[in-house]
Amino acid sequence: MTDVIKPDGIPVANSEGWQPDPKYPRRRPPWIRVKAPSGETYESVRDLMRSKALNTVCEEAMCPNMGECWGHGTATFLMLGDTCTRSCGFCDIKTGRPNPLDWAEPNRIAQSVRAMNLQHVVITSVNRDDRPDGGAPLFAMVIRRIRQLQPGCSIEVLIPDFKGNEVALKIVMDAQPEILNHNVETVPRLFKKVQPQDRWEWAIATLTNAKAMDPLVLTKSGIMVGLGETFDEVVETMQALAEINVDILTIGQYLQPSKKHLPIERYYTPEEFDELRRLGLEMGFKWVESGPLVRSSYHADQQVRALSQLNHIKLHSDRETVSGD
Repeated sequence: MTDVIKPDGIPVANSEGWQPDPKYPRRRPPWIRVKAPSGETYESVRDLMRSKALNTVCEEAMCPNMGECWGHGTATFLMLGDTCTRSCGFCDIKTGRPNPLDWAEPNRIAQSVRAMNLQHVVITSVNRDDRPDGGAPLFAMVIRRIRQLQPGCSIEVLIPDFKGNEVALKIVMDAQPEILNHNVETVPRLFKKVQPQDRWEWAIATLTNAKAMDPLVLTKSGIMVGLGETFDEVVETMQALAEINVDILTIGQYLQPSKKHLPIERYYTPEEFDELRRLGLEMGFKWVESGPLVRSSYHADQQVRALSQLNHIKLHSDRETVSGD
């Protein structure tokens, strides 16, 4: 294994001396290997989603870990429809004018959580900028309904930034999720290129205000690498998140969903991901999930259980009861 000097001047061990092919510089390296989803549990989860007319970000965003997660009986539910009002350059979820909200959707999700007997669930959504509240009431509804149908199940919500709207955020926070997640996705310099309708300030405000509204909540964020940022910029972004007391950080390799999406500028090596994890823990994050195929919800159940055992948080079952809708 040899040391290489990256363009930004930081020496990092290259994995087994691998170098990109000059003719095909973006060809996937050997550590990017995704197994085709299969198995009895995977099929039962897929059939359940179909029967309840539910969407999952696993499918919509072409997550590389879908086979592994569904094989373990876990999934990330996608609310507020399957059409996003924003057009991020990395995302494969379709963009356009969405349908009206389906107010029965939270109940169908909660029923699926009970049917799967989940102990931890992740709920996310498309952006709904067509609504002043961004769809926040449905997040609160699904949290409370899951509490009723599956007591003891911890809940992570991966929410939009609601354009920095504190009223919308408070609707979600009043329902007391265990984890409040909002992904910054990339470094500040590339924000407009990667997420044209988003603002760094909205992302930071969402994470900062969530912690202020409920000090018991775990806040979480994620970064994709390989979009043209420097290693130093990744570290600086991590430091900015650490300074606002984000608890959990995920870092993964950007994989281009199609030719119409942003290109991959380079692949980070497993050693670089290991280095980012080491630096993140030094900065004070309670948990850092860093690896080529890591996505926001990867090992989410392990994160909440491990941190609750370490007394960093109290699970909802240890708090005061939240009334249903």
